[in-house]
Amino acid sequence: MRINQCLSILLLGGVSLMTLAGQSQQVDIGLLKFSPRVDGDLAEWRSLEPYTIEIAPAIEDDDRNQTGKIVVKLWAGRSDTEMYVAAQWPDDAADTDFRPWHWRGNKYRRSKSRDDMFALRFALSGEFNRSMIADANYMVDVWVWSAGRSNRIGLASDYRHRISLSMIEDAPEYETADGNTVYIDRMQDQGYIGFRTLKPSSNKTASRLTSIDFGQTASGSVADVVASGRWQAGQWTLELRRSLDTGRDDDVRFFAGQEIMGQIAVFNRSGGQHKSVSEPLLFRFLR
Repeated sequence: MRINQCLSILLLGGVSLMTLAGQSQQVDIGLLKFSPRVDGDLAEWRSLEPYTIEIAPAIEDDDRNQTGKIVVKLWAGRSDTEMYVAAQWPDDAADTDFRPWHWRGNKYRRSKSRDDMFALRFALSGEFNRSMIADANYMVDVWVWSAGRSNRIGLASDYRHRISLSMIEDAPEYETADGNTVYIDRMQDQGYIGFRTLKPSSNKTASRLTSIDFGQTASGSVADVVASGRWQAGQWTLELRRSLDTGRDDDVRFFAGQEIMGQIAVFNRSGGQHKSVSEPLLFRFLR
C-alpha cells in the first residue's frame, strides 16, 4: 500500500483524521471547465471565487519574520490528470536575490538577502501538525516555489520533510515548547533541482556576483511541479500544476474522492522557520 493511501486509517496527533478535518478550513478541488496556463496570470480563474486563507507567523514574536499576518487568496481545481493551484498574496516588493556574493575586505562573502517563497505541503503519513517544531511524528510532500531560483526555470522544487521525535542522523534538531527534541529531515526528491550554488574565485572579478547557476536542466521527481509567479502592483500571483499521480514513490498521489490534510506558507525575503503559515487545510478532491 502506498504511503499516502494509509492516511485515512492513521491517527493524527492523538485525534482522528475525521476530527482534525472537521476543525479545518476546507478547500474543494473539483473538475475545471478550463485548462489554466501556468503563467502567473489569473485570467482563466476569474470566474471562480477564491478561498481566503489567513496566515500568521509560525513562531510568535519572531523579529526575522517579514510576512506577518496576511490573507492569501487560493484557487484550486483539477482535470482528469492534473491538479492546478493558484495563489495571490500581498508583498511590498519582489525580492528575487538569493544570497549573492559581495567583495568585502579581501574576500567574497555571501549576503544574507533572500528571495520570496511560497510553500504548499500535503500529508504523507503520521501525526500532521501545523508546526514543524512540534511534539509529533509525521511526513509531508512539500512544493517550494522561490522567486529568484525555481521561478527562473518555471518550477517549484519538490521535497519530502520528515519530522520525528526519534533521532535522525545528520538532521537538524530543535527544541519544542515542551522541552523535547524534534528532528527535521528535509529530503529533496530524486533528480536535479535545476540550479546550484556558485562559489567565486579567491580573486576579485566584480563587486557583486550571483550565487546561483542555472546552467543545467532540472530533471527527475524534484521537477514534477510546474510553476510560474508574477509580481505586480504590490502582490505576488503564482500558479502551479502537477500530475495527480506521478507514479513516483516520493510524491503524494491525488485522486477523486480523496480528503487530505495540507497547509500553505509564505516567506517574505526569509527562510527556515521565519515564515507565516495557515492552519491545517482539508483538501477535498470532488468526484
